[in-house]
Amino acid sequence: MSLRRQPSEERLLAYAAGTLSVPESVVVATHLALRPQTRAWTDLGEAIGGAILEEAEPIALDGQALDATLALLDAPASSGEPAVPKGADASLPAPLRHFPLGPWRWLGPGVHVRDVLGPRDGDCRVILLRIAPGQCAPRHTHGGVELTCVINGAYATEDGVFSPGDFEEADPSVTHQPRVVSAEPCLCVAALDGQIRLPGKLGRLLAPFVRL
Repeated sequence: MSLRRQPSEERLLAYAAGTLSVPESVVVATHLALRPQTRAWTDLGEAIGGAILEEAEPIALDGQALDATLALLDAPASSGEPAVPKGADASLPAPLRHFPLGPWRWLGPGVHVRDVLGPRDGDCRVILLRIAPGQCAPRHTHGGVELTCVINGAYATEDGVFSPGDFEEADPSVTHQPRVVSAEPCLCVAALDGQIRLPGKLGRLLAPFVRL
């Protein structure tokens, strides 16, 4: 799979249709929050979905539906943004700031990872990865699909530089070693399906220490 600076059209349409896994949706939503110009494909998907609903056969509502809807009119209005839960980080992009976060864990020199608690689908989960300037993540491939969106800073791979808002899709055919090229630490959010895989004999020795 080739690397891109935005999600594939298929993934954006799946996001609009609500068929992406929750972890993947969180990362795509973060990209859209940072790069709203990418929304053309999701807007198209939502328009197609709306047209399909318009043509669908109507279904009779439950007898209590009208009363339930009217009762909502009497409910107190929400006062702005919902409260940030304990353990969350209000400085993150909107799709992330209402999830509690696990503690930072050491992954290697200058490399730390923390879990985004809540969005999970089987082995697919969301993490935040922070890498210090000039440092590299371990060279690795993937047990499944890895979706990454840069929040702050920038990193480089063989395919070029990824800056804030840039999105990377990688699968088991991709082996890379992101290296931070910004003067500030690089913070990314990633949806991981399965564990990363470290190639070679050294990788097998280090694997127990870099599990995500």
